[in-house]
Amino acid sequence: MYITQALHRSARQTPDAPATIFGDRVRTWAQSADRVARLAAGLHGLGVAEGDRVAILALNSDRYHEFLMAVPWAGAVVTPMNIRWNPTEIAYALTDSGASVLFVDDAFAATLPALRAACPALTTVIHCGDGPTPDGALSHEDLVATHDPAPDAYRNGDDLAGIFYTGGTTGHPKGVMLSHANLLVSAMGTGATAGGFVVPDGRFLHAAPMFHLAAIAAWVARGIVGGTHVIVPMFTPPAVAEAIERHAVTEVLLVPTMLQMLVAHLEDEPADLGGVRHVVYGASPISEALLARAEKHFPSAGFTQAYEMTELAPVATVLTPDDHADPTLRRSAGRAVTSAEVRIVDADDVEVPRGTVGEVVVRGGSVMLGYWNRPEETAAALRGGWMHTGDAGRMDERGYVFIVDRLKDMIVTGGENVYSAEVENVLAAHPAVAACAVIGVPDDEWGERVHAVVVLAPGATATPDELRDHCAARIAGYKCPRSVDFTDALPVSPAGKVLKRDLRAPYWASADRGVH
Repeated sequence: MYITQALHRSARQTPDAPATIFGDRVRTWAQSADRVARLAAGLHGLGVAEGDRVAILALNSDRYHEFLMAVPWAGAVVTPMNIRWNPTEIAYALTDSGASVLFVDDAFAATLPALRAACPALTTVIHCGDGPTPDGALSHEDLVATHDPAPDAYRNGDDLAGIFYTGGTTGHPKGVMLSHANLLVSAMGTGATAGGFVVPDGRFLHAAPMFHLAAIAAWVARGIVGGTHVIVPMFTPPAVAEAIERHAVTEVLLVPTMLQMLVAHLEDEPADLGGVRHVVYGASPISEALLARAEKHFPSAGFTQAYEMTELAPVATVLTPDDHADPTLRRSAGRAVTSAEVRIVDADDVEVPRGTVGEVVVRGGSVMLGYWNRPEETAAALRGGWMHTGDAGRMDERGYVFIVDRLKDMIVTGGENVYSAEVENVLAAHPAVAACAVIGVPDDEWGERVHAVVVLAPGATATPDELRDHCAARIAGYKCPRSVDFTDALPVSPAGKVLKRDLRAPYWASADRGVH
């Protein structure tokens, strides 16, 4: 199993079909294969050898697609950089991975002086934008134009395909090592379980950032069955709506935050999205209200939720379109994909009875090789052959997994455990609440108290007492927020997850202990 297999297959079977659409630029599968082979030859000419790490810092584009194929074609290892990091964070990942070659586009060319100064090992920069090539950089297009096609290195199976850095929510980010088999097993298992969330000969819109593994997984899945990658540089509601309508998109990946922004835009500026057959979302469950609004704008689409983490390449469970028809399952993360085995275990790694909260662990062919240069952390995460996700969840009798919280986000108040997701679900049902997050903050009496950070819906008002009364009518008193802050927006990661660390920091800065 090898990532470039999809390119070989489509170039042979549908050479004249569009492989990528980026704005007005359309390239066929035959053109894509030729350009990838030439770019790989250019990398060889720069001294890139088997197993070398090659990084990219860029917005989405058709050249990002070529990078993802050309690097393994050359026998090297893809190392995408998080576009939302600052230069210091990017420099850390470049240095940690040992990447000596960096692809960079117009949006990030200005960071090059800082990155070069911080990364002495960074010897080569390749410009993959449409503007002028920065001083001291080589041109992506020149490498393609001046080299004859190189043969595919055919790295495969357990060979390292990429190093994908986690979001760094605690300390320095870790480089997750994923093999060719990891990525392909996950994509195939997800497709088999989710009822073919990519349509053969369909068109997948890449609006989520392509450095993120969820987007790369969608790219792998689309490549397996052929069809077309429709790409926009980054998510904006107008760009997504226009691309779907203009290019007859059949599938799209969005996190709920993106979906909410898109729906709000469509309510002011309608577009015909009737050609979309699948909407895939992740990072968190979707609210009943948002699902209802989204279904009106995607009248022909099934909705699929994927529970993911980078270490699982990335999918563990899916909630299928049929599952969404059952209101009791919409807060679920779904059931294990065919490529993964999922259990809920206690602190001793013993499987707990159904319905009991424990840690979610996963085993299967999609589980990472390990963390780059971190053998001790790898051993801890993969102990017993299972990936320990750090998520607290429960499983019902039919195998549906309900994510209760991150284990580290559990609040211990007065000796009672409170899972913040449960409180958030209740708060979110209040008509004045647009978004919310629940955290534990220091309390002299209770050790920790339940604290809510709330974003109000436009034009809505609410008081802390009103929100507490709303919760008290639905959950036990000790679970209800004892304090409430109102804010204009919650801090979120590139994957759309609320950064509770950032919310907690001001409260725990002077405490003599950290959060439980």
